[in-house]
Amino acid sequence: MPPSALTSTALSLPGKRAGKVRDAYDLPASANAPARLLILATDRLSAFDVVLPTPLPAKGVILTDMAVFWLRFIERAGICRTHLLSTDVDEVPDAALGSLPRQALAGRIMIARRCRVIPVECVVRGYLEGSGWKDYQATGSVCGIPLPPGLTQCARLPQPIFTPATKEEAGAHDQNISYDGAVAHLRHANWPNPAALMDKLRSLSLAIYNAASQHAASRGILIADTKFEFGLPLDTSPSDPAAAQPILIDEALTPDSSRFWPADDYQPGRPQRSYDKQFVREYLEQLVAAGQWNKTPPGPSIPAHIVDKTLARYREARDRLTAS
Repeated sequence: MPPSALTSTALSLPGKRAGKVRDAYDLPASANAPARLLILATDRLSAFDVVLPTPLPAKGVILTDMAVFWLRFIERAGICRTHLLSTDVDEVPDAALGSLPRQALAGRIMIARRCRVIPVECVVRGYLEGSGWKDYQATGSVCGIPLPPGLTQCARLPQPIFTPATKEEAGAHDQNISYDGAVAHLRHANWPNPAALMDKLRSLSLAIYNAASQHAASRGILIADTKFEFGLPLDTSPSDPAAAQPILIDEALTPDSSRFWPADDYQPGRPQRSYDKQFVREYLEQLVAAGQWNKTPPGPSIPAHIVDKTLARYREARDRLTAS
């Protein structure tokens, strides 16, 4: 394993939650700040919902660069608030680090508002690929939204569509649902005013996608689809109107949560080159076809040349999108 890769963390902070790529901890309240969340991006690599034994060195830094850029972009555009408060590693208490050098966290952390997470993945699709393409082939619709006949794989949609999904526990696949199904999902989870809340999430998601797509297109990148998560902030008084307004949480608009395609190579009717784990998935599909893996844990190791190609694509996307 390359010495620069960070694959696990064990900070002396409460409430650790480990996702496929990110670890999150609670930052206790202090005299100067309310209770907050520390989100730390590791270099873990996952594919087909399996964390692989081979990391992508510095991937966590690249993802954090992009996520922070987009969160600030969304705030500056006045679309909505986000959970991002700071990226300053000096705000992590010395006692929390243990033997981990503070510099190991540099560029990897987001200090965020704590929120009640709304249990719906807010997916926006501008092009027809992935599960949306499969759904369209079977039904002529995507998540219950009828589309024109005769569309091909990766075709640009007449307009972006909002296609929610359930937010499942770690290790389980999120399930595509209709808009009405999402309202029912929130109602079943005892969220107040679920119809109004879903209407707000749809409006915010489409506004973010449209603004981000315009920016990305100006940098030669198509955002085929992406997903967002929202929550209600816990650092406001219940009487404050802001307490009822969803804010964008988690990461946003990175190659881990979006399909980015190079615009100069785009051609509908076929799979596209992508700024994501394309090389990793293609290698793993070869193993599956050869009967050497079945897409369940433990995952196989990834050769160095696949790692290098994948990192190069992540860096190119970051550099194109965030350059001033």
